[in-house]
Amino acid sequence: MFSLARPHRDDVLLSAAGLAGGVILWLVGIHIQNGRLFDSPWVSLLPLAVMSALELLRRSAPQTALAVGTLALVADQFTVGSLATLLMFTDLVYAAVLYGRPAAARRIPVIALLLTAATTVVFAAWIPSADALLIGIVTGMVFFGPSLTGASVRNHRDAAEAARLRADQTALLAEMDRAQAVTAERSRMARELHDMVANHLSAIAIHSTAALSIDDPDTSREALGVIRRNSVDGLAEMRRLIGLLRENGAGGPPRAAPTLASLDTLVGQAGANSAASGLTVSLADSREETAALPAPVELAAYRIVQESLTNALKHAAPGPVAVRLGRSGNLLTVEVSSVLGDRAGPRAPGSGAGLVGMRERVALLGGTIGAGPVSGGDGTESWLVRAELPVEERISRR
Repeated sequence: MFSLARPHRDDVLLSAAGLAGGVILWLVGIHIQNGRLFDSPWVSLLPLAVMSALELLRRSAPQTALAVGTLALVADQFTVGSLATLLMFTDLVYAAVLYGRPAAARRIPVIALLLTAATTVVFAAWIPSADALLIGIVTGMVFFGPSLTGASVRNHRDAAEAARLRADQTALLAEMDRAQAVTAERSRMARELHDMVANHLSAIAIHSTAALSIDDPDTSREALGVIRRNSVDGLAEMRRLIGLLRENGAGGPPRAAPTLASLDTLVGQAGANSAASGLTVSLADSREETAALPAPVELAAYRIVQESLTNALKHAAPGPVAVRLGRSGNLLTVEVSSVLGDRAGPRAPGSGAGLVGMRERVALLGGTIGAGPVSGGDGTESWLVRAELPVEERISRR
């Protein structure tokens, strides 16, 4: 079966040129053979017409065209012959290798080589002269030469196509990596922005609500002081983040990130912000070794404490808020507990993004985190955030 698709424009030109060239050679009386069975010159036009028609199928049905063309070439040997018929047959051999199925493209050069060798040996035994070698050379030029050329062109074409596919795959993988990097960077920026600003904005929201709801000059003055302090600190944090983004984008060195050495300041600030809500914040560091840890570990621990204190300011009932640091082997333990229950007074709304950000930070380091209510020995309930971070930096592959 072969496709009846419309012939390619180049195939039509080859067919027309071959037919016209053959007719011109017939008109001027140029032939390649003499003393054949059908000695009338017009008979050679029949194989010429068949071969010209087969040129239209050289792409759509190359193997069928070669099979029928072989029969036409054999028929041409019984006429005075036409050079155009022979040249068009060599093109059919070339096209069968170039456009045919892969299996046929592998077999045709081998068959052509064997046919050339067999023809040379047979004629050398039949005609023990130099003419036998000449016949073998002509056979090789008609069969083996075009098939070898077609195989070479096909190999180069397949190699170019494979290289193009590899380039497309490489470009696709690069685009996927870029998109993942952009997504990861956006997530990191969202965590940093939330952790740095949420604490200050929560304090501002609570104390501004208190100043509006309590008609007392001293309370209002104290609330305005807390609001101003948190506003200034929040703006400083925003400037630090913007500067970090600008410097990193310009190839400059990143600014120093918060470390565990800054927890005293963070706890003191949280205690001042939450005093009006009846919260007392304390820090207990039971680590025997206080040497600096890997920067991602210290930053994650700092942000976990910061976000936990922000949540306590928003939701905790009056009472102690305890921050505890410990180390066991290669694990850094961070715990923040606060009293669970209802409290009177203003509260800041929460979005839940803080807990998500903490889990993402811990997951990136290969650690574990849990957050939920726990019961104390005296019957009270507390909200406990506990995270365990590997001291040796291990980036999780997710």
